[in-house]
Amino acid sequence: MEGFAGKVAVVTGAGSGIGQALAIELARSGAQLAISDVNTEGLAATEERLKAIGAPVKTDRLDVTEREAFQVYADAVKEHFGKVNQIYNNAGIAFAGDVEVSQFKDIERVMDVDFWGVVNGTKVFLPYLIESGDGHVINISSVFGLFSVPGQAAYNAAKFAVRGFTEALRQEMVLAGHPVKVTTVHPGGIKTGIARNMTAAEGLDTTELAQTFDKKLASTSPQKAARVILDGVHKNKARVLIGTDAKVLDLIVRATGSGYQRLFGPALSRFMPGAH
Repeated sequence: MEGFAGKVAVVTGAGSGIGQALAIELARSGAQLAISDVNTEGLAATEERLKAIGAPVKTDRLDVTEREAFQVYADAVKEHFGKVNQIYNNAGIAFAGDVEVSQFKDIERVMDVDFWGVVNGTKVFLPYLIESGDGHVINISSVFGLFSVPGQAAYNAAKFAVRGFTEALRQEMVLAGHPVKVTTVHPGGIKTGIARNMTAAEGLDTTELAQTFDKKLASTSPQKAARVILDGVHKNKARVLIGTDAKVLDLIVRATGSGYQRLFGPALSRFMPGAH
């Protein structure tokens, strides 16, 4: 893909799924990579594939919730490559459970990773992106950042927050005249391990949900998702919808406003553990 040769791209959550696919596609496009994850085994596998392609790569274990460590990491990436052009804030987790039965710590954990991890990555790298003269922030929200479903309040809250944060940032960069583009990504059903790795409120079994997601709802491969994202980045799109499901649901929400809840609620309750 054109437009990425020589760029220094940072990808969080690069040990699997969309993050791994993004790193590989960027490498094939001539980018230099800084990859991170808490999953060191998966991260090592990604690193091996990038080296096989011949891409320069810096690999680090990173917990995106640890703000001070993230700042140290950003400084180290800048020192290593001399510049930073792009940050893909991709790391994320999922949790299932109604608000009534979810613990504060469970909701906080999702917000810490899925929202504050994005804020941390954006903030610590933004000065370097501005300095590069050709920066781009790419933040991964979700189709659940477009509409809400029962049993996913924590995840919905985090992904809606990512959307609002990123859309505001894009406007700020334009108004400030900074050379930084900003893109929000809303994946639909992607064939990753996020459903299988989902945690849940006490007493809830997510096995059925994970199986349903993998068999019926996950229709797009991580590789295709990565290519769609990079195409959107290349074209400087404000937002990128991945999958027919995301596009259709977006249209429904736009057409019905809050009325989508009456349309979706009964159907989605069959798939969401803990939903009433």
